[in-house]
Amino acid sequence: MASSDEQIALEQRYADRVYARIDEQIARLETQLSGVIGAQTASTHQNRSERDSFATFYEDRIGLLRSVSSNAIFGRLDRSDATRHYIGRIGVFTAEGTQLLVDWRAPAAAAFYQATPKCPGGVRLRRHLVTSGRTVVDIEDDVLDGSLLDSDEHHSSLQGEGALLAAVSAKRTGRMGDIVATIQAEQDRIIRHETRGALVVQGGPGTGKTAVALHRAAYQLYTHRKRLEHSGVLIVAPTRGFLRYIERVLPSLGETGVVTLTPGELVPGVRAESHDREDVARVKGSLAMAKVLRRAVKARQQVPKAPIDLNIDGVHITLTPEDVRAARAEARATGRPHNLARTTFVRAALERLVEAYTAELTRLERAWAEEDRADLIHDLRTSHDVKVALNRCWLPYTPQSFARSFFASKERLVHAAGDHVSAREAKLLHRAKDAEWTIEDVALLDEIAELLGDDDTAAQREQKKARAAERSNLEYAEKVLSMIDSEGIVSAAELAAQVGARRDGRSLAERAAADRTWTYGHVVVDEAQELSPMMWRALMRRNPTKSFTIVGDVAQTSSISGADSWDAALSPFIDDRASIEELTVNYRTPSRIMRHASSLAAAHGLSVTEVKSVREGEHDVRFVESSADHLVEKTIAEARSLADLTRGRVAILCLEAHLDAVLAGASAVFGESSVGRGSVGVAREVSIMTPTDAKGLEFDAVVIVQPRDILESHARGANDLYVALTRPTQALSVVFTGDLPIGLRA
Repeated sequence: MASSDEQIALEQRYADRVYARIDEQIARLETQLSGVIGAQTASTHQNRSERDSFATFYEDRIGLLRSVSSNAIFGRLDRSDATRHYIGRIGVFTAEGTQLLVDWRAPAAAAFYQATPKCPGGVRLRRHLVTSGRTVVDIEDDVLDGSLLDSDEHHSSLQGEGALLAAVSAKRTGRMGDIVATIQAEQDRIIRHETRGALVVQGGPGTGKTAVALHRAAYQLYTHRKRLEHSGVLIVAPTRGFLRYIERVLPSLGETGVVTLTPGELVPGVRAESHDREDVARVKGSLAMAKVLRRAVKARQQVPKAPIDLNIDGVHITLTPEDVRAARAEARATGRPHNLARTTFVRAALERLVEAYTAELTRLERAWAEEDRADLIHDLRTSHDVKVALNRCWLPYTPQSFARSFFASKERLVHAAGDHVSAREAKLLHRAKDAEWTIEDVALLDEIAELLGDDDTAAQREQKKARAAERSNLEYAEKVLSMIDSEGIVSAAELAAQVGARRDGRSLAERAAADRTWTYGHVVVDEAQELSPMMWRALMRRNPTKSFTIVGDVAQTSSISGADSWDAALSPFIDDRASIEELTVNYRTPSRIMRHASSLAAAHGLSVTEVKSVREGEHDVRFVESSADHLVEKTIAEARSLADLTRGRVAILCLEAHLDAVLAGASAVFGESSVGRGSVGVAREVSIMTPTDAKGLEFDAVVIVQPRDILESHARGANDLYVALTRPTQALSVVFTGDLPIGLRA
């Protein structure tokens, strides 16, 4: 079925109908929002809170519709039973309930991605609508009815090949876009994978791992809405720049409110961006640190070497080591974390002290009665001497205060090391109290927080209030819905949940991000091969049911504590082995470039997933030899040349030692406003960063500076160089002095 003006006009008329309905819904919701905002009934704090909750609900719905209001529709599915469905980013219905557009995640849309000529699954025709804004500019048909095909050989294994190649060849924008219109069968199988446990997506460069993970998150939110709407989804990615790069994908797929964090942000109030030295990172990332930290916390539950004299309003008594040892044993027997067990310790110690206190009062012939015992314990509890003595034995800590004092003491480090790490390794962790937190510290802070615990009295009060508020919300929502025609958009229970979620003025995502103990319904981990065992331990706490989507490539591991294999990385935390799926098609990197990356990987023993590029590419890799004196000059010249050649965004990838000089040179040629440093500069015309910063990102063109230096920079330098080689979608230049690494010139 050829692309014709008549067919395009037909699809345009249908698209106009869909967009008219979306506009109508936006207008209706805006009217309802204006009514809520202008309501005069918000006379009490509760009324104002409820008004703001409804306003936020309408604003979220309007924002969702607007996010797809210019690209909602992208496909058509004609089935052998004569039914027809149009596929889009959200579901759209007429006022009478007739479906105009099927949400891409709905079961009815699955065949759009899964049908093939050999296994059409009842599909006769799959049509891709190529659009510019709301205008249909072209169509591309996959005819899947075997009776209409001369031979399966004439059909590509890539569905919507023309639309796909147009998408992967398009100029980069500095932001990741969704792939919902061009999802391929192997990607769709992973997105819709039915496992409720951990799913590992292993794939080589450019196979769409991140896009698949984000679409799977959107699919999970759509399919398991009731399970996830109150617990949320957490997405963990390597850098804040990377999160900025992907931040528009989920809203474009009809989802907002997902929590996005870097590994350095898992503990609220801490934002770490730098890494430790390799030798330090190796120690901190080891699971042995969990035992070291447990010993360190127990070491702060101290028994004094000698009795402690106490003065209680002129009465002298003694806190003996035996008293403290008995109180400590009683507290430890509860199995509670340090700060929570301290309550038991203090109570047990006071019970022993009150015996000594009453005995001394009797000896001094001071009157007291058994009914005075509670008052006497209060006197002891509030005594300055007693408080100081008990704090010396069992002091409460915050995770940060404990970690700072622990890492500042070589003696404590060596004592806590025990048989778990060597004394030499323990001393590597020593540093000043005011040192900045590193990304490796965050997993340790999380572990310390678990060992310390918090006072749960306030949390219990909040839970009781929340249950009462939930009943009130439901009653209020039912009353409001009886007066508003919602066209079935929301039920009373859903509306009540919205009111409750907004009662404290924060969204679910905001509340979850601020609560270290929050457990999410699903966790997505990108560039997961970089995580240390201790970081995995911290992430597993965020989802005790082990509902994870884990994406990465062990051939791209840079971290000294990262994964060599998924089984080794995950087996300490997941009893039954995780499901592993592989992506094998490279949509990003042309064959002309990928051949060099594969050759390098083979020469240096990297365990890579074999992938096949969908494009040969137009430009050969350029190798530019330079003297040391002209290295920066040659680098900038190549960046300028590739920018002109591709008319796109360029990345210059080099080690930290070269960044300042290259940044200065690029700023002089391209202008300061056009040049960005690090992953946060990904949206600039020219981005200058290390290969580690470039993980997960892509550019129209890349210039690699001094590949041998990258290779030799650390134990996994070959992995970093492999990452750098696989970032471009169009062109690659390598600027070097001396010799090239073995295997680079394929």
